[in-house]
Order: sequence, then C-alpha cells, then structure tokens
Amino acid sequence: MDKIYFSGMSFYGYHGVFAAEAELGQRFYVDLALSADLSKAGASDDLNDTINYAEIFSSVQQIVEGQRFKLVEALTANIAEKLLHQFPLAEVKVKVTKPNPPINGHYDSVAIEMTRKREDFR
Repeated sequence: MDKIYFSGMSFYGYHGVFAAEAELGQRFYVDLALSADLSKAGASDDLNDTINYAEIFSSVQQIVEGQRFKLVEALTANIAEKLLHQFPLAEVKVKVTKPNPPINGHYDSVAIEMTRKREDFR
C-alpha cells in the first residue's frame, strides 16, 4: 500500500478540559500517514487520479480550528474518522501534538496517535 505523509501541520484550536484552554486556545500540530493505492496517479501524472493534498489539509484544519473537544483523544479520533469517510483511504494514522498542556513539569509536548482502517467505519 502506498503512503501520503503530512508532517507538522500547525493549527490554532480551543481544545482542553480547563476553561482557560477553551477560552485562550493554543497551537496544535498534526502529522498524518495515509494509506491509499496511488498507482493510477503514478502512471498518469494527473491530479484527478490522486488524493488532493490541499483538500486533506483543509479537512483537518476545519476540525482543529472549527470544532472544540475536551480531549486530544477525541480530536484525534474525529480527524481519523473524517478522513476515512471523505477520501478513498485504506488506513489513516493521525498524531496530534499539544505542546503546552497544563501539566506542572518539564517536557516538550504531549501527543496522541491513532491508527484507523476503513473497515473500522463501515
């Protein structure tokens, strides 16, 4: 199976359990690994035979910037489900990184990664 990768997509969202997170918002980073058959596009060199990267980006952006979730787990799951429903993908791996969760301590970030297959949502 062929792969399309998106690395370090950056969005500003209002996700979190605490009121300040929902009010002030913060940066979120999204990485994707998308499995699909890209053989037709490889042979034709035609955008109509592949998955439009701009449409993928826009779909993720609409969820991260346009909806609110308390949990990064829910945000990640919603991205995976939407991509599987909207595009001809066999499998999606979604990683959402929250660089500044309200945890007292020293760390770079917290991230959730989920892998979902098309058959999970039939």
